[in-house]
Amino acid sequence: MGAASTIARRAFADSRVRNLSFGVFFLLVAYAVTAGYRHSYPTLHDRLRFARSFADDKTARLFYGTPHDLATVGGYAAWRVAGLGAVLTAIWGMLAAVRALRAEEEAGRAELVLAGAVTRGGAFLANLSALLAAAAVLWLAYFLGLAAAGLSAGGSACIALGAVAPGPVFAGAGMLVSQLAPTRRLATAVCAGALLLALVLRVVADTSPSLSWLRWATPLGWAEELRPLAGSRPLVLLLLGAGAAAMVAAAGAIAMRRDVGNGLLTTSDSAAARTRLLSSPTPQALRSELGSLAGWTAGIGFFALIVGLSANEFSHDNVSAGVERQLHKLGGASLVTPSAALSFYFLFFVLAISVFMCSQIAAARQEELEGRLETLFALPAARRGWLAGRLAIGAAAAGALALVAGACSWLGDAAREASVSLPDLLAAGANCLPASLLFLGLGALAFAALPRASAGIAYGIVSLAFAWELFGALLGAPSWTLSLSPFHGVGLVPAKPFRTAPAAVMLAAGAVATVSAVLFFERRDLAAS
Repeated sequence: MGAASTIARRAFADSRVRNLSFGVFFLLVAYAVTAGYRHSYPTLHDRLRFARSFADDKTARLFYGTPHDLATVGGYAAWRVAGLGAVLTAIWGMLAAVRALRAEEEAGRAELVLAGAVTRGGAFLANLSALLAAAAVLWLAYFLGLAAAGLSAGGSACIALGAVAPGPVFAGAGMLVSQLAPTRRLATAVCAGALLLALVLRVVADTSPSLSWLRWATPLGWAEELRPLAGSRPLVLLLLGAGAAAMVAAAGAIAMRRDVGNGLLTTSDSAAARTRLLSSPTPQALRSELGSLAGWTAGIGFFALIVGLSANEFSHDNVSAGVERQLHKLGGASLVTPSAALSFYFLFFVLAISVFMCSQIAAARQEELEGRLETLFALPAARRGWLAGRLAIGAAAAGALALVAGACSWLGDAAREASVSLPDLLAAGANCLPASLLFLGLGALAFAALPRASAGIAYGIVSLAFAWELFGALLGAPSWTLSLSPFHGVGLVPAKPFRTAPAAVMLAAGAVATVSAVLFFERRDLAAS
């Protein structure tokens, strides 16, 4: 038990960056959503008008599910926080489970652990305990965010539980898939497919009254049926608990019997050589990132399409003056016209592409951690060329994602009314690039100067900059302090003109950081731990 306890603590510590990132994000979202609703709709009249406007909006249901009580702060928070949180927590659960089990076996660490004084059952339970402890941290983050926004302790606890409840179910699914798939990549792909199917079933149930029964066919639907603070159904927790327990038990049973390092699904020991994109380090880096890029492209394209579909839902009639006053603080943002709504939503695409830039820095650091750079640089391959090529891939991918965001939002808008032209929305996509390229340069500089902390620094800079722009503006912080955030220099295109001067400053700063990173990296020692 002592060895298993040590493994559990180590597994929990290894996931601290991921858990902290999710936790901080969940806390900020819970607080912003709840406090924003309370401040923007202070009277019952305002809330009833909002409820009438959005209760039957099928576009909003794609994101958050079916609302049950939009006229109260608790009911609105349950819809927005628990609705979106259930999906995000499901993503966390699957990624965390695959990382804890299949990734450890693929790296060979699980075999070394089991060679010591610990049984297979003890190691499995240790990883399960670490996952449950991390889920408790996420619940606490939701709870603190909701409570800080003024909800009661009981209401905050219920909504936080609704947001986190799918996490253990999908973590159980990830643990089960980790026993079946022989590689981390395949396990992640299977989990992504399962989550997509669960989300599609929930969306169909929420948007098609005749198919509402499909809500009971997906754990995301079960979480929605909890209905915290809006006719709560606590017995549904038994269904969620039973689903999680069944998959964990199945995973544990398989883990006790199979060979370590292998999955029940077998792959061929031989295959035709695929040498495409292996001519030099830069094409090889592109090849290794194609799967990640495909996922980001699909995700951004899907949400851009939804944003385009929802743009025509906004007008003076269904947006309160309080909301407009608050949004105006964010660089003059507005929601009263389709063009203004799209401009506001594109701020979040700037955030998404910036986070993708951070993932490129994390991928580069992972190559160093796994020792591949040491092997590569033992060959006639220049450090300067490798890092420059890596960053060029990130910059090109950012351009592709920005193009997808603009094109897909236009497709969604065109399906409803085509109120904004394609060139204008492509310009809105291009408007995402200056800030994201700045973050790429800053992340690269962190990778070159402080490699061990580079991923945390990259994600932290983006998170803090966006949070400060959002909350600082809403709280009336001095303008000179808001200008410290790169997001403050992003223009609201297409509703307003492109802000040339701030964009030029960000691009120049990003270029200086990138060149400095290449020069620093050429001289520092490789850090494999």
